[in-house]
Amino acid sequence: MVFGGFFSNIVDILTEIIYNVMTLNCVVVDDSAIQRLSIVKLVENHPNLNLIAEYSSALETKNGLNTHQVDLIFLDIEMPVLNGFELLDVLNNKPQIIFVTGKTEYAFKAFNYDATDYLHKPITKERFNVSVEKALEQHKLIQDFNEEEGEHIFVKSNLKKRKVYIKDIKWIEALGDYVKLVTEETSLVVLSTMKSFEKELPENKFLRIHKSYIVNLDKIDRYNSKNVEVGAYEIPLSRNKKTLLVDALNNI
Repeated sequence: MVFGGFFSNIVDILTEIIYNVMTLNCVVVDDSAIQRLSIVKLVENHPNLNLIAEYSSALETKNGLNTHQVDLIFLDIEMPVLNGFELLDVLNNKPQIIFVTGKTEYAFKAFNYDATDYLHKPITKERFNVSVEKALEQHKLIQDFNEEEGEHIFVKSNLKKRKVYIKDIKWIEALGDYVKLVTEETSLVVLSTMKSFEKELPENKFLRIHKSYIVNLDKIDRYNSKNVEVGAYEIPLSRNKKTLLVDALNNI
């Protein structure tokens, strides 16, 4: 018991050290100057946060993110012209999101956008710090890349974050508002559009061969003018994608 407690303390100390040196570049987005200032103060007083910019609209944010490397956005939802959700819909690369709003009815929708947390105004320092700790944990998880294990992505399926290795993905299939990720061992249903999910994948390893299918080029066994075979499965090949497929396979 003594040794167990000792090692547990060591782990806690090491974790604290890691978090102390970890810094997240963040922006604050809120159309209310007063609300924005209150969040900015919390950000500036937190040792693990580096304020890159503050924006009063989603349109300003969209333009600003093109020039800044951002890890975390504190994002208001109700804003003129473009609201917080609509902003996320048009972003190509999405940082972590902590929604900040005065209304609770958006919480479920925020979950569908894979938000790190959902803060209800007015925000206390204690609740703010809890959100930041969640963001730090998530950032560490994403950045903890082990080259021996291989390239990977994280997806949310059945309310859990799952690590999926690129080499294990066979194909991705559209299912309405979801996509089905088929791997060597299992299938995962993920809330995403095909267009958004396609951006998460390495361009030289995957190809969208049909409006409803993206295939791992390394998994293709045979193909003809109508289908691509991955093991025992036949996946439809759009006629206008055949030339792209041939070129992609030749470049592997």
